[in-house]
Amino acid sequence: MGLPRLPTFPPETPLDERDGRYLRKAIVWSHAARRRGNRPFGAVIVSAGGQVLAEAWCNTTETSDVTGHAATNAVRMLAGRGLRHGELAAATVYCSTEPCVMCAGAICWCRIGRVVFGIDAGRLRMVRGEASLQPGAAPSCRDVFAGFAHAVECLGPALINEAMAAHIGAWQA
Repeated sequence: MGLPRLPTFPPETPLDERDGRYLRKAIVWSHAARRRGNRPFGAVIVSAGGQVLAEAWCNTTETSDVTGHAATNAVRMLAGRGLRHGELAAATVYCSTEPCVMCAGAICWCRIGRVVFGIDAGRLRMVRGEASLQPGAAPSCRDVFAGFAHAVECLGPALINEAMAAHIGAWQA
């Protein structure tokens, strides 16, 4: 018997100043979620012109709504705003952590064209202390995006240490 195989993680993606600024805003929302007793996730949706269209945090604990993930909450805020498909296709959603399957689906269904995220799902599983550390344990957001007709550009993981900070100690107990 050999040594157990250690998980491998994707390298950090370098970001330009704009992407770094908005991803840091999403990370701030992840800390706000944690302070409120929720899971530490945040999201910000920004137009191509730099207008913040929505900002949200995960509120699953305070609402008892299992669909209250940060990115899904942010997408809900776009409803009724009269944004055209072209505007959303040019928008970016910044997520403190790689979007889960549900959030990735919501991003696709509203036709947002770009995603930038902090921690990848594999690192999140490690921090959470989950037994399954294999990278293929769940579909990645890229897998979900690949199943839709329109393209979604995806950058991440990025600002890993900054994004990880809200998760340290949050998953024990």
